Amino acid sequence: MSSSSMPSAPDDQETDLPEDLGPSVRIVLLGSITVVAMCGIVYELIIGAVSSYLLGNSVYQFSITIGFFMFAMGIGSWLSQFVRRDLISTFIRIEILLGLIGGLSAIGLFLAFPLSPPLYRVVMISFILMIGTLVGLEIPLLVRIFSRFSGTRKSVANVLSLDYIGALFGSVAFPLLLLPELGLVRASFAIGVANVLVALVTLVYLRDRIDRLAPLVMFGIGTLIVLVALTISASRINAFAQQHLYYDDIVWKTQSPYQSLVVTRDPRGNDLRLYIDGHLQFAQSDEHRYHEALVHPVMNFEGDRSRVLVLGGGDGLAVRELLKYEDITRIDLVDLDPEIIRLAKEFPAMVRMNGDSLSDPRVHVHTEDAFVYIRSAECCFDRVIIDMPDPHDAALSKLYSVEFYAMIGAKMAPDGVLVTQASSPYVARRTYWTISASLADRFAATQAYHTALPSFGVWGFHLASPDPDRFLTVPPARVPAEFWSPSVQAASYVFPADIDKPETLAPNSIFEPRLYQVYLNDLRTPR
Repeated sequence: MSSSSMPSAPDDQETDLPEDLGPSVRIVLLGSITVVAMCGIVYELIIGAVSSYLLGNSVYQFSITIGFFMFAMGIGSWLSQFVRRDLISTFIRIEILLGLIGGLSAIGLFLAFPLSPPLYRVVMISFILMIGTLVGLEIPLLVRIFSRFSGTRKSVANVLSLDYIGALFGSVAFPLLLLPELGLVRASFAIGVANVLVALVTLVYLRDRIDRLAPLVMFGIGTLIVLVALTISASRINAFAQQHLYYDDIVWKTQSPYQSLVVTRDPRGNDLRLYIDGHLQFAQSDEHRYHEALVHPVMNFEGDRSRVLVLGGGDGLAVRELLKYEDITRIDLVDLDPEIIRLAKEFPAMVRMNGDSLSDPRVHVHTEDAFVYIRSAECCFDRVIIDMPDPHDAALSKLYSVEFYAMIGAKMAPDGVLVTQASSPYVARRTYWTISASLADRFAATQAYHTALPSFGVWGFHLASPDPDRFLTVPPARVPAEFWSPSVQAASYVFPADIDKPETLAPNSIFEPRLYQVYLNDLRTPR
């Protein structure tokens, strides 16, 4: 009989696999499924988190990451059909490669960011496609390995159920353990180590069934040594990568469960700067202008000022200005991140800047979400100061919504006054006036104003009150200030044509969160 007439094995028959791997090896492989699934989801979360920190707009970044990751997994699953032999050794090679590429993903993204945004995008998508393709290869190979001795139906059920369980472990461990305890860079190295350990444990238990064992052992052990060394050296690597993101020296940094906090100082020691997720929050040289413009206009109006609510402002600088008013009896400060409160209370340079304001007995600090806090807060506040980051994602956009303003208005005194920072009317013109429209939807009176900040350019604010006559006149100054005055406030009400209200804009709502997209469009559209 000629070779052409001989029957061939079906495509799904793995001729190089044993009839049974034994109970101990089965347990090892089943455990490996859970670990590799956990690693895969963590890589995905790390890439999404790094991109959110560096580029903003977490909804967009995670959507892009998840979409490309799932696409790449599909490619990997399709490619698995072409693996006809050596399934076990192929699985081991995939795990080692996945540990190496995934482990280097966070530091690779941080180092690519200073070069250019387009290059960062190329590096980001490349990491997603490589990791996703390797993750997509894993599951089909494992299903085929198990189906040899347990049948296709049972192997699919076992592999997929453990894969989903591992994904749950990874998605819970990332925000609760890996991110706050290890940080992004060390977490990626550590998860890479886990992938390589899976490969080496599998290799040990199945060494008798692997051809060309020595090169595979060397590859695995060499990769493990590199990743362990990187994990141990992560603090130095972090410092190196972060230093490339900022012009000045980093003097304090931490990674909280919510955000990356970095404080820099210029080489001459004259200018302290706080960055949150890479975005400048204040510069010591001109922060007095911002905080005086934020606080004194809302405080100078007639009426009771005894109880004040500050949403955001965990650095204590707005509170420093508030404590100049002796008739204040209580200040409630609400900031989500306890790390920024620790910075304000414990970092000596920061304590000097804010005058140790958060230690004043009149100040009561609440570390919780402002949206949650306002629902249960006791009525009534005489003044409300909103010092939140710009609405560069949907989560922040809700803090500029008509629903949020309605909740605050319900907790204000009838003659109370609110102020909110509102981004730059020059750089983000439509964003600024959309916030104005959202306030006007819930308050009887609003007043827009702006000022010049050397570190930020033209910056805007909005006043709002339930009292329709609140802003008919400019109030006199109540306390001395370095920058702000009644004449400066009167001038701040005047908007030149290029930053004046451009059109009738719809308010921002939780149910139609248009503000963050408006903000992104503002930043993308040249003036």
